[in-house]
Amino acid sequence: MRKFVCLIGLVFTAVLLHPGHMVGQSFASLSGEVRRFVSVESPVFALTNVRVVDGTGAAARDAQTVIVMDGLIQDVGPTEKVDVPEGAEILNLDGYTVIPGIIGMHDHTDYAGAKGRLTLGFSAPRIYLASGVTTIRTTGSVSPYIELNLKHGIDAGRIPGPRMHITGPRLSEGLGNYSPTSEEQARRIVRYWVEEGASWIKAHARISRANLAAAIDEAHKQGIKFTGHLCSVTYDEAIDMGIDNLEHGLFVSSDFVPNKEPDVCPRGQRESLVDLDIDGPEVRALIRKAVESGVAITSTLAVIEQLTPGRPVEDRVLEIMSPEVRESFLEAHELVQNAAATSPLGMVWENALAFEKAFADAGGLLVAGVDPTGNGGAIPGFGDQRNFELLIEAGFTPEKAIEIMTANGAKVLGEFERLGSVSPGKRADLVAIQGDPVSNPADIRNVRIVFKDGVGYHAAKLLDSVRESVGAR
Repeated sequence: MRKFVCLIGLVFTAVLLHPGHMVGQSFASLSGEVRRFVSVESPVFALTNVRVVDGTGAAARDAQTVIVMDGLIQDVGPTEKVDVPEGAEILNLDGYTVIPGIIGMHDHTDYAGAKGRLTLGFSAPRIYLASGVTTIRTTGSVSPYIELNLKHGIDAGRIPGPRMHITGPRLSEGLGNYSPTSEEQARRIVRYWVEEGASWIKAHARISRANLAAAIDEAHKQGIKFTGHLCSVTYDEAIDMGIDNLEHGLFVSSDFVPNKEPDVCPRGQRESLVDLDIDGPEVRALIRKAVESGVAITSTLAVIEQLTPGRPVEDRVLEIMSPEVRESFLEAHELVQNAAATSPLGMVWENALAFEKAFADAGGLLVAGVDPTGNGGAIPGFGDQRNFELLIEAGFTPEKAIEIMTANGAKVLGEFERLGSVSPGKRADLVAIQGDPVSNPADIRNVRIVFKDGVGYHAAKLLDSVRESVGAR
């Protein structure tokens, strides 16, 4: 492998590729608390002899070298052809796979397990980062100010964690939500949270069509996007209103409930999906409308799995929980398993997988997130990784699953010029995985080093710092 001095040229290349672009955090900007988790701090380094899955959907490439300088990817190519700059730190990662940093598109920092709902300002960001999740969109919060402060702390280098795109509180009836009683109030709520720093707004299950349409319109006037976990409003209606993103795939659609009343979240919503013909004209028309309207759909299979009878629980999920939460979760999990004969979720599972595959095959922009709610079995970060295995179960290739979890999320966030693929000129958000998740999907769990802005974090140390903490802090 040839080496030469090219530091000035590399910096010049970065400027050309990103005019006016501010490079993210450097090691020097991090606090002592964050630095203790750093394993690679060199401003110039090379990851050699790795398998690369670049996030574009292209086939994995073996024997590759990735050059990083000052937080940006400078070069990617066959090891025998890539020139390593003089003085660069060389990490020989033979036997490793490198993927882009995962972009979690439904990644709360609050946790809703059997003991109730709690914002995990301490453990969630560490587990996300340790799991290879370098960017998240929080998707409706019961504590938006906590998440805004958490974002500021991470951006300032005081707290270890992923970069955060903040969604304001959920617009819906019910405790913990903002419940607009008029179109003007819906607009005021949107304006307020935009001013506070939200870049997305989310509607939840119970909101009127008029208030949802007003909120979406106001969000777009303010230059931000809108998503929804819907029920009282159908997907078809929300698409007509200009919604940007629909959450939870097929699971919360009320479009197929017979004689659905306007503005009402109906009984029998899940049952309406049990015998649904995914290849039938109704579903195909809805998919076509979403694709033609540019509406993204978020897959959250990891959380739905934990509400579905007959699905597994990973040992590491139990190990990371606080003892009292673990006990409560196992009780709740047993109830789910005992409901196997009557649970509509168990009967909807295969349809939901088929819907997401059909949407993507039709050209739809499918993204993924964990949503650590339900009975608490989907853990921040771990659930993002589990989505990879579940997307493969749905029929996607490993490379396509990685694209859904990385590049597609960057596109929905409007960040694809900077994030989402292992490409020269982009931020060095990279995940070094021991093994090969292409041939063995479970290897996605073997994250060893997570690079965010070119700073490498020791995944095991981050996890050790929060072991038996989830659900407690």
